[in-house]
Order: sequence, then C-alpha cells, then structure tokens
Amino acid sequence: MRAPPPSLKARALRLLSTREHSRLELGRKLARHAEEGEDVEALLDWLEKNKWLSQERFSESLVHRRSARYGNSRILAELQSHGIQGEALQELKAGLVEDEVARCCDVWRRKYGEVAPDAEGRAKQMRFLIQRGFSQKAVRAAMKGYDPDDDFG
Repeated sequence: MRAPPPSLKARALRLLSTREHSRLELGRKLARHAEEGEDVEALLDWLEKNKWLSQERFSESLVHRRSARYGNSRILAELQSHGIQGEALQELKAGLVEDEVARCCDVWRRKYGEVAPDAEGRAKQMRFLIQRGFSQKAVRAAMKGYDPDDDFG
C-alpha cells in the first residue's frame, strides 16, 4: 500500500531543508501540489513568521553563491526574478558594487590568464565578461591587467 502524499507543510520544510528559497519560488513550487481548499499564502506567512522562510537569508545565499562567477547586473536580475525588490535590493546592490572590479579580474584571470594579443581575442574576452554581467568599468579594468591584490598605498 502506498503512503499518502506529503502535506504542503511537509513539502515546504523538505524544500527549505535543502537550500534557501524566495517566497515567490517556494510559492510556485507548492502551488503545483496544492489541493483545493489549501492556502499556500497562509502557509508561506506561517513559515516567515516562524523564521523558516527569510527573504534576507535567501538574498544573502544567492549573492554568496553567484558572486564568484557573475557580475552585478546578472545577480541583481536573478534577485528581481525571485521577487526581491525595493530597499533590500538597493542594499545588496551597494554591497556588490564595492568589489565588482576585483571579482571581474578574478573571473578573467581564471578563464584566460593573459590579455589576448589580437583585437579579436580581446573582444572575445570582453564579451565573455559582459555576458557574465560585469560592468564596462570592471571589464576595462580586468583587460588592463588591474590586480586588486597589489597594494600601492
């Protein structure tokens, strides 16, 4: 005999035990399994009230996972797609701006190591970094060989 399917609350807790989720993302996942009469929004409110679900923790987790590989615009777009908006998004953006050049240089160094000798190769390297979401300023600094570890002061 088959076991009954897990409740929405059990599904939510199982999903949250694997990684942080945004309210929007968790709501979408649970809505697929919601039966008539089950209130997904009420469950999400309960999870937030009991600190199982946190937009701040989710945001910090996503930024931490993505910042070593992607630029600010890509990270911010992903946060917005998960429903993070307003002041929380602005605070995260301010934190990301501080080290974007260093992160861009690190990504470029791991991928290429040295500036291509021809214009076509340099354009390819720049496109790679821009597709990763880095700003033009950060890309130019990486292509000039800027090393954030050098201490000139």
